[in-house]
Amino acid sequence: MIGDPPADLPPGGEPPPGARRSGPTTSERHNSVHRRGLRFLRARRRVVGRLAAWSVLETAQTFLTGYALARALDAGFLAGRVNVGLGWLAAAAVAVVVGAYGTGRVYGAVAALVEPLRDRLVRHVVERGVRDADRGALSRLTQQVEIARDTFAGLVMVSRSFVFTAAGALIGLFSLAPPLLLVVAPPLAAGVALFALTLRPLTRRQEAFLVADEELAAQLGAVCPGLRDITAAGAEDEVAADAGTRIAAEQFAARSLARWGVLRVVALAIGGQLPIVLLLATAPWLLTHGVTPGALVGALAYVTQSLLPALQNLIHGLGTSGSRLAVVLRRLAPDTPAPTDAPAPAPCPDTTSAAGSAPPGPPAAVTLSSLTFAYGPASEPVIDGLDLAVPHGTHLAIVGPSGIGKSTLTALMAGLLAPTGGSVDIRPAPDLPAPDRPGHPVRVLIPQEAYVFTGTFAENLGQLRSAPVPDRELLAAAEALGLSPLLDRLGGPTAEVDPRALSSGERQLIALTRAYLARASLALLDEATCHLDAAAEERVERAFARRGGTLVVVAHRISSALRADRVLVMDGRRTAYGSHEELMERSPLYRDLVGAWSPSSGTPAAPAAHRPEWSHPALPLRDPDGVDAVAGAGLPRDRRHVVAYGPVGQMEASGDLRDGGTLGGQ
Repeated sequence: MIGDPPADLPPGGEPPPGARRSGPTTSERHNSVHRRGLRFLRARRRVVGRLAAWSVLETAQTFLTGYALARALDAGFLAGRVNVGLGWLAAAAVAVVVGAYGTGRVYGAVAALVEPLRDRLVRHVVERGVRDADRGALSRLTQQVEIARDTFAGLVMVSRSFVFTAAGALIGLFSLAPPLLLVVAPPLAAGVALFALTLRPLTRRQEAFLVADEELAAQLGAVCPGLRDITAAGAEDEVAADAGTRIAAEQFAARSLARWGVLRVVALAIGGQLPIVLLLATAPWLLTHGVTPGALVGALAYVTQSLLPALQNLIHGLGTSGSRLAVVLRRLAPDTPAPTDAPAPAPCPDTTSAAGSAPPGPPAAVTLSSLTFAYGPASEPVIDGLDLAVPHGTHLAIVGPSGIGKSTLTALMAGLLAPTGGSVDIRPAPDLPAPDRPGHPVRVLIPQEAYVFTGTFAENLGQLRSAPVPDRELLAAAEALGLSPLLDRLGGPTAEVDPRALSSGERQLIALTRAYLARASLALLDEATCHLDAAAEERVERAFARRGGTLVVVAHRISSALRADRVLVMDGRRTAYGSHEELMERSPLYRDLVGAWSPSSGTPAAPAAHRPEWSHPALPLRDPDGVDAVAGAGLPRDRRHVVAYGPVGQMEASGDLRDGGTLGGQ
């Protein structure tokens, strides 16, 4: 995490004498944050000016709190003029109302100052998390950024309140009688100065405490899941000693922080409570040197009702929250400038020359050459050096554990992602229309969440065609993929489609039929049948296989792999490729995946020589393939859904998405 001291530093955070620093010091980071803060405020001078203008009303309210009370006593009640006294009290009440109005406007100005800071921090955290594969990015985004936002807003409020309240009170004291200012101002200034001197040490010790706490939490997070292994290895003493060292470091940091926290109490006593004592102790002298009783009461009101609460809020807010904000901002702020924007990856070349390319002869439908992809320059590659050639007309199934990169691979094949290294070469089938002809995309991708818009069946199914699809061809495609019952139930090709009235499985059938009619030479099904039952899924895959062209299926049932000509098993760098029988021989992961599912009467079984000892899922599922189908073509409908729209990963609520683009086609 940014801002953590090196591991060899003592709990105090300072390196031993003669040690070589490996990064910026705490002081340097503090100065860096301070400079960035000043630049941030200078860039928003108008907002700061508006904040100050509305705060002036609070100054007026504070001024009248003591001045009106003094005048009400001296010129009103003590002089026997009750009406005058009530008039000054009424003026003080009006000042309270005006001050409340100003405070309400202050909140709007604070929001205009705080939200841009939050946006900048979120943008920076996301950029650095992607760029540097920062594992702490989620914590920074969900916790530390919000801490910084809320704390900054609180600091702006308490700091502003103290400045303008103190100004109103000091002006009021001088207006009542200058000697009052001589009694109140010196201890107030001394208390504020003492508090200011403790801010930087408090911040350093707050950071040391947070670092010690995080290190202890990280150590316990690593130890607790492995208690059985620690016991088996007899490492209890070593682990306990390590934990004890970290606990002692946190205890030392907490004590150091507490000792410096005592000075905050001293500063509050000097700046806020000592003036009350001095006013009472010097009252006889003040009354003999021109200070009226009303002025003395007004001075006490200034100190007890305005200065003491404002100073108390400042010390507790700036002392605790301010230290926390400084620590969080140093964690969020980069120690080094961010690298310049890298150029976008080059588009996929038309040819491949890397090792492992397709053998001599007609070019393959899909050729991956040393394909590598990572979601950031410092991230671990999701796909690393993959070589693969898929001949035209092949039915390929991609299997592997969740999160291994199957969807990423299909997105690379579809051209939605650009490879970090290597190349992807897509060639249209020789017997299919040329790729540059309108209405005939080279490839079409059907994701898990199907895109269906409000319109007729014919409009939905023919979206990837440049001209209307003839009814005979449309009905034949619907029959081939099992869409006919839904088509007949709703009234045929000219019937209106309401996406909200369809189940997830019905929407998938519509998207699959649309892709079937696209005549693309490469069809990519990224779990596009996950909401269909096993029989409907088999019907869809066999229809695509009979249609011609190349079919790539990200399989969520092992039955899809058993139907395929070839299977790609993704397992990091241990990727395997071959037929079902070949992979049963040489891929332990594939054998485990096959063994995790129970065979059914409608599922091809492995040959006897290769058939594993079948195991069952932990929970009983209704689907014979082991997957609990959400909705088949004729199953109960799910009215709570989202539909995919645009590139993979973008989601939009169901409704009329007629103006949207499409995932399929090139």
